[in-house]
Amino acid sequence: RQIGMRNAHKIRAKLIGEAANGPVTPAADEVLRNNGAVIIPDLLLNAGGVCVSYFEWAKNLSHLRFGRMNKRWDERSKEQLLSLVEGNAGHPLTEVERRQLIHGAEEHELVYSGLEDTMIVACNETRQTANAKNIDYRTAALANSINKIAASLAGSGSIFTHA
Repeated sequence: RQIGMRNAHKIRAKLIGEAANGPVTPAADEVLRNNGAVIIPDLLLNAGGVCVSYFEWAKNLSHLRFGRMNKRWDERSKEQLLSLVEGNAGHPLTEVERRQLIHGAEEHELVYSGLEDTMIVACNETRQTANAKNIDYRTAALANSINKIAASLAGSGSIFTHA
């Protein structure tokens, strides 16, 4: 742990992002927050790698790369729309411009898009929970995680079964 009671009182940062796993001790976390610091917890800040690993796992289960089912359809739709716009504008685009606008998303672009969307939702949920319950971001992220697990288990019907 990098931030503990031995050095928490010396830290003057107003925003701390836990880019490692568990770098702030619970006692130091309290000191920092009491000193006005906002802490983005490791649970949230490091979630991107876990999300991308999940995407890879889901892709491997389906044996299809992301975008395989819709890339050509997207390109044809964009081409039709672009032709309509060019016709109405009376100004055709160059072939390079057409290719740039029509090009369908590659797998890595879809992964980045999914990651961005997932992280935006997670950050917004965390902020909303923290504000609604007047709690810090770490507690809010943990509460959201526990609630999602409980909802998943309740939905599967296995929350009240014995193994």
